[in-house]
Amino acid sequence: MLDPFSTFTTAREALVFPSGDSPLCHNRPMKPIIRVLQLFLGAWLAIAACPSAQSSNLQQTPAKETQTQAQAPANSMSPADLVKQGRKLNSEGKQDEALALYRRALQQSPDLPDAHLAIGIALDLQGQYDEARTHLQKAIELASGEKSKAQALKTMAVSYAFQQNAGEASKLERQVFDAQMAARDYPAAAETANEAARIALESGDLVWAAKWYQTGYTTAQRKPNLTPAEKDLWDFRWQHAQARIAARQGKREEAQKHVSAAKAILDKGTNPQQASYFPYLAGYVAFYGNDYKAAIAELQKADQRDPFILSLLAQAYEKSGDKTQAMEYYRKILASNAHNPTNAFARPLAKKKLADSGA
Repeated sequence: MLDPFSTFTTAREALVFPSGDSPLCHNRPMKPIIRVLQLFLGAWLAIAACPSAQSSNLQQTPAKETQTQAQAPANSMSPADLVKQGRKLNSEGKQDEALALYRRALQQSPDLPDAHLAIGIALDLQGQYDEARTHLQKAIELASGEKSKAQALKTMAVSYAFQQNAGEASKLERQVFDAQMAARDYPAAAETANEAARIALESGDLVWAAKWYQTGYTTAQRKPNLTPAEKDLWDFRWQHAQARIAARQGKREEAQKHVSAAKAILDKGTNPQQASYFPYLAGYVAFYGNDYKAAIAELQKADQRDPFILSLLAQAYEKSGDKTQAMEYYRKILASNAHNPTNAFARPLAKKKLADSGA
């Protein structure tokens, strides 16, 4: 091999002595010397370029690694984690993004009941009820254990409440009620009966509402060792229910009688946590008695996070001729992403009112 220094010297001499008279090039043809020079220059330029190329590669590597690291968490999430993240997005009102995660979870685990349940809830909030119930039915079928099945059945009942279908909702609530009664879980069964009653009432089925409320009240009394506070609680709820039913029937005096009875029980002080439900009751009775001014005054004292209360306020303002305030309250309703009876009654109405107004 040629020594690089010797090669460089030969090339230098060829440049200094172009006639070929250099001592190193004496009696040598010029073309080989020129060829050596070309090779040397090419090699030198290639070597000079390598550090910058290596530096460029080093600079690009962290960016690629960062991108990969950013994608890794989403790509590596388990089906359960995808559902958990989806629920968070759903609670923020990002149903489309939540649904994308739920569907990814089902691609990985097609028989995951929590994913079917979560998809059904998100679809109900979007108003896609038929597709929602397909997934909710799957959640019921896949549920393991009575508690999980009860949750799925109740979720399906609420789905029907979105369309005010009390008949179908009642069938589902009945399954839960019967299972709770068989287990002698009387407090839970009483709560289930009251939920079925409220769905019936706000769906306009006053007969079934009265039957279910009475069932809830009598079932609660079957709890062994019922405390005085627990008895007062169920007495208050029973008077509350009867007042609302009477108001819907147009029986103002009877409704007011039950309102007074409910207030007397509340004033005993055994259930202070129920205090916020009294302005709701007074406002409800006033609303269905066509006293919208009184309804607004009372309902504004009630829980302003409850979408059903907001819907009563919106309707009261609308009937009073204040459309601007009505639309404001309808907008507030859509901030709730809960899947429960109160939102099931309020959300579809708010969507319709806002759509009709072009808001």
